Amino acid sequence: MEMLVTDDPVDAGFWRGRRVLVTGHTGFKGSWLCAWLQRMGAETTGYALPPEGSGSLFDAARIGEGMRSVLADVRDAERLSSAMRDCRPEVVFHLAAQPLVRASYADPVGTYATNVMGTVNLLDAVRRVPGVRAVVVVTTDKCYENHEWLWGYREQDTLGGHDPYSNSKACAELVTAAYRNSFYPADHYAEHRVGVATARAGNVIGGGDHASDRLVPDMLRALQRDGEVVLRRPHAVRPWQHVLEPLAGYLRLAQALHDHGPRYAEAWNFGASEGDSHTVEHVVRSLIGALGRGSYRIGTSDADPHEAGLLKLDSSKARTLLGWSPRWTLGQTLASIAEWHAASEAGQPASAMLDKQITRYRSA
Repeated sequence: MEMLVTDDPVDAGFWRGRRVLVTGHTGFKGSWLCAWLQRMGAETTGYALPPEGSGSLFDAARIGEGMRSVLADVRDAERLSSAMRDCRPEVVFHLAAQPLVRASYADPVGTYATNVMGTVNLLDAVRRVPGVRAVVVVTTDKCYENHEWLWGYREQDTLGGHDPYSNSKACAELVTAAYRNSFYPADHYAEHRVGVATARAGNVIGGGDHASDRLVPDMLRALQRDGEVVLRRPHAVRPWQHVLEPLAGYLRLAQALHDHGPRYAEAWNFGASEGDSHTVEHVVRSLIGALGRGSYRIGTSDADPHEAGLLKLDSSKARTLLGWSPRWTLGQTLASIAEWHAASEAGQPASAMLDKQITRYRSA
């Protein structure tokens, strides 16, 4: 397998006019992905529930105006299959999910239904639509059986997941592997011409995130209220990365699947650089410094459900075989969030900030 080499993190020419389906397009990561695809000229269709709450990036940046948007549930197999038949995608990115650990404790059945059966529905719809060449199923770094090692997990390490969210994503990995082995085996690639892979990223952060129960948006809301942030798990270590980092990996992976099929049809990590795995307290302290205001205090986490204290990814395979590597340090990522926040407070349109930061990232 040869390394894919290019100065640009993504081959924009490949995506021009390409038919793409993105599930979960109304979410934070999905919105950034669709914005990038639109700017490269892809014919993008999205399938997801309506954006949650007010002020979502999808609405603020008017992302739906540049694509076909189907507002529906991935648990609705018939509707999903119909949407896929209508758009006849060449590339599919599956991001639709219940994405929060704490929410999975409150609704484990809904979490498994969305994250597991939603993946089954997506992959089964792919079987029924000719012309699909590449499928990237996005899971999470939390899909591993986490022993809180000091070193990063590699793709061949044991899957597990302590909580319903993490475990449901490990199940999605197994579902994807079963569909790939059963319906898209490498030795029959000349017949089916479909490459299916999974992608595992770290804790993504960036401008425009308004989700609840996520560190950066929770922190920004707290600063707007009274200037003080309360930290539940200040010493938890995560692989923090700007949202554009894993998206660049997904885009490179999808192109590799399209062009080379089974050579890239497996699991991939897209984690932060080794030096950018930091504690929650470090991230909050650094972002307060970048914003120029605010304070924090340590709260109690005694009543909170279990969350891992240490988690790292080893992305050596993606670096070596896809030519992918992080472009922004954590400091640059936090500076971009502070820039976005200041621009938002000044009334600048979210679409302009997307343009600015995607352009800056591509030239990094």
